[in-house]
Amino acid sequence: MTVTLRQALGRDLDALYRLEQVAFSGDRFSRRQLWHLLNRAHALTLVAELRPPDGGPPQLLGYGTLLFRRGTRRARLYSFCVHPDARGSGLGRRLLEALEAEALARDAEVLGLEVRADNQIALGLYRRMGFRPERWLGDYYEDGCAGWQMAKPLQAERGAARAREG
Repeated sequence: MTVTLRQALGRDLDALYRLEQVAFSGDRFSRRQLWHLLNRAHALTLVAELRPPDGGPPQLLGYGTLLFRRGTRRARLYSFCVHPDARGSGLGRRLLEALEAEALARDAEVLGLEVRADNQIALGLYRRMGFRPERWLGDYYEDGCAGWQMAKPLQAERGAARAREG
């Protein structure tokens, strides 16, 4: 079975919505919010899908959405989701690396995000990937859970990429 990463399309809306329902117990995006991210926002969503060898329908295993704001070199990882059955497989790291590459391609110098303080798995991934806490966000999520605002400078990534090319 092959997992491929690609840019999300409008036809992915139902699968994205189902993944939100499976992966999160709260703070989920509505169909309307997902539609907006796919069609109207200054955003990019990448999906990870599993294509069965028998040619059956692909299964969405994860996605990540980057937001870009005009006039700034800071991109925001707005949503990041890996199906519970795919956690621990390296998919999250692969998806995050692809999102960082997309941010770099759009001249972002920093990639920021917010994460629940009680999500130790995500915090561990982000730390291993070079993100550092910037600010504590008390009572940030709908259930009252606190969060961390984290960021990673991408300039070092750009320099490493140029060194490999040259």
